[in-house]
Amino acid sequence: MTVKYFEDLEIWKLAREVTNRVYSLTRKDAFSKDFGLVDQIRRASVSVMSNIAEGFERGGNQEFIQFLFIAKASYGEARCQLHIAYDQG
Repeated sequence: MTVKYFEDLEIWKLAREVTNRVYSLTRKDAFSKDFGLVDQIRRASVSVMSNIAEGFERGGNQEFIQFLFIAKASYGEARCQLHIAYDQG
């Protein structure tokens, strides 16, 4: 089966779920007041989705793989920031 749209990729769907959760969590009172961390973690989670989509739309496997590595790095950044938020309560 050939995937025609990045929205059909399971990995993109999961990244979308994570991004929605990040936005939901960062709207909460204590978290929402840390503007720098909120901005950074939101941008990192959006970057995951965006890089998966952009790599897919490039049309070549090599470029897609490159963008998947970038998305993976952004996911690592978001996870690190979640640790920071957790450690700060």
